[in-house]
Amino acid sequence: MLMDGDTTVWASNTSEAGVELAVMSENGNFILYSTNLSVAWQSFAYPSDTLLPGQPFTVSLELTSTKSSSHGGYYTLKMLQQPTSLSLALTYNVPKSYTSSPESYSNFSYWSGPEISNVTGDVIAVLNKAGSFGMVYGSSSDGAVYVYKNDGDYGGLLSDVNQRNSNALSVLRRLTLEVNGNIRLYRWDNDVNGSRQWVPEWAAVSNPCDISGICGDGICNLDRSKTNASCTCLPGTSKVGNDVSCSGNSSVTGKCGPRHENLMSQFKISTVQKTNYYFSESSVIGNYSDKGTLSKCGDACLSNCDCVASVYGLSEEKAYCWLLRSMEFGGFEDPVSTLFVKVEANASASGASSSRTPGDSSHESESTHEKVLILPIVLSMAVLIGLLSCLLYINIHRKRSIKRALESSLILSGAPVSFSYRDLLGWTTNFSQLLGTGGFGSVYKGCLKDGTLIAVKKLDKVSPHGEKEFITEVKTIGSMHHLNLVRLCGYCSEGTQRLLVYEFMKNGSLDKWIFHSLSTRDRLLDWSSRFRIAVGTAQGIAYFHEQCRDRIIHCDIKPENILLDDNFCPKVSDFGLAKLMVRENSHVVTMVRGTRGYLAPEWVSNRPITVKADVYSYGMLLLEIVGGRRNLDMTCDADDFFYPGWAYKEMTSGTPVKVVDRRLKGAAEEKEVMRALMVAFWCIQDEVSNRPSMGEVVKMLEGSVDINMPPMPQTVLELIDEGLDHVYKSMKRELNQYSSFSVTTHPSSYATCSHSTISPR
Repeated sequence: MLMDGDTTVWASNTSEAGVELAVMSENGNFILYSTNLSVAWQSFAYPSDTLLPGQPFTVSLELTSTKSSSHGGYYTLKMLQQPTSLSLALTYNVPKSYTSSPESYSNFSYWSGPEISNVTGDVIAVLNKAGSFGMVYGSSSDGAVYVYKNDGDYGGLLSDVNQRNSNALSVLRRLTLEVNGNIRLYRWDNDVNGSRQWVPEWAAVSNPCDISGICGDGICNLDRSKTNASCTCLPGTSKVGNDVSCSGNSSVTGKCGPRHENLMSQFKISTVQKTNYYFSESSVIGNYSDKGTLSKCGDACLSNCDCVASVYGLSEEKAYCWLLRSMEFGGFEDPVSTLFVKVEANASASGASSSRTPGDSSHESESTHEKVLILPIVLSMAVLIGLLSCLLYINIHRKRSIKRALESSLILSGAPVSFSYRDLLGWTTNFSQLLGTGGFGSVYKGCLKDGTLIAVKKLDKVSPHGEKEFITEVKTIGSMHHLNLVRLCGYCSEGTQRLLVYEFMKNGSLDKWIFHSLSTRDRLLDWSSRFRIAVGTAQGIAYFHEQCRDRIIHCDIKPENILLDDNFCPKVSDFGLAKLMVRENSHVVTMVRGTRGYLAPEWVSNRPITVKADVYSYGMLLLEIVGGRRNLDMTCDADDFFYPGWAYKEMTSGTPVKVVDRRLKGAAEEKEVMRALMVAFWCIQDEVSNRPSMGEVVKMLEGSVDINMPPMPQTVLELIDEGLDHVYKSMKRELNQYSSFSVTTHPSSYATCSHSTISPR
């Protein structure tokens, strides 16, 4: 029992269970044992807002955050049972539901793990000792769905589920559902600048305004860093004194008369520009899609006595107008939406101004006195303005230094920063050190004042977005963080100039490490490094294909766009840039050198372009990683100039190591080589439906799923049937003819594509 004076705060209620022993286990579970060492009670079965490593989280349990002091709402993490699936979701519970029946609770799921269809048996969510978090079902390794996987996790989730009472952990971690609704993973660090404290490792949500209810029923606004949020009140409500909550409740403003008549004269509509609102199905009156203009959407709410607010916006270029009968979950910034709130007609200005009679003698004397005071007041103001100007001039250099320091700190924190074109000119020494060129522009090396190295990309042929639209797109890309994606530090949008600032990758692009040349003859990656790079690259592509709110098609996967950091960790670059290019370019396919070997067949056959086009490009990239050469290499002889045909022959013959980079001299893991080749040939199938998703590619490479022998791709088969010797001679003649002309341009790719977006309602 836990006592506060004479009051019982908490009790285990095990007085009748015959408890004989209490144990605090090494993993943090407090257990009460009865006779025969049977468990009478354990703390792991009653979680609060925190989950510890090895603590099983079942369908009957839930994590509950503490109530916010601003609006009293709270969040719960639990498994939601759907008709055909089970998902791990976070819900926001409206304060007024505390005293209501459980059926009236308003749940709003803003974040959920992957859905598991046809689940049988127990499903357990678990945080393992390596810091990974996910759901486990069944007894095989296939029965694990990760919400977050730590890079150092090699044991998997199942090992912790089967060994719940393991020994003390080498690294202490906890997963906590915080007051603001975010789920955050912490690690205990004994030395953080000389102090011992919890250090955050991962969070479910990077944009706090993606969480409904974070401001109660108010509006969530992001600061410049896009990581911190502030709250503003709805029209018709305001903060009183130092209270963080808003007085007045617009959720009950739109009441009808005694006979359900509309009291239209008592209300008016207040407009909140660029704002959307989270709402549940129970709060919806209807969607009036015929209200094609802003004013009509506001008028529709005013003419409906049950309506308290309406939301107008565009979805797939079609207008919508949602009418709401209640506002509980809060609003958020949205450039393409407008919020209309019904408020009382007399809620505007209050109080009356005093009036004077022109003939009043006291007024005349006051006017004379004011004229006498005008001259000294003007002189005093002039002196004051002069002093302020001097102070501003003295401090201008100090302010510039503070600005530079702030920008540097924001870069290190991971938030995209807006830079001036003049600063980028200085940091890159007038763009003098060229790192490379590509389909989206040229990249230059730069250095900040504090010595931090950066890579600055000048975009070519950027679509004619307005500045706000361009910044919105860039910040969407900048909000995507993954170990295998190059981090966007900042951007510049001035006039016609559009530049992106990335973290600098010391080891450059992958092509310099897998292709032999005179300039890179000393660079050679061993097989384990190549396979690790292949898996990491697939994980990065799978992230922006399947795990982001904004789905992205890269359109230019190739070795030149895979960068390597100091530890040879692969990072996909230029993801999302196809969204920023001129729309007409998405329909122009040119067989440009350096890219034609990676284009999927649907580009040529004018079929719709999907994420499977990236899967095809990745398959061609994977073959080149294995072979250490271009798939089409005219410096080889007629027998092996076409690498895919040669590789497929050796793979089906059971001798895959023969096609591994000859410089490795056979030093490769045969099972991994076979697995990589089979995955690659599944990826480059001509039929889009036969290609796996990138998530499936990751599982196949990691060995968590079995791989069937792939059929020979149709394009490879047709080339072999035509006769490789004949093709080789024809291409050799074409190459000799082409080489007679002088080439001064850099090889590049101009292929871009359209994109699809997945966004919440």
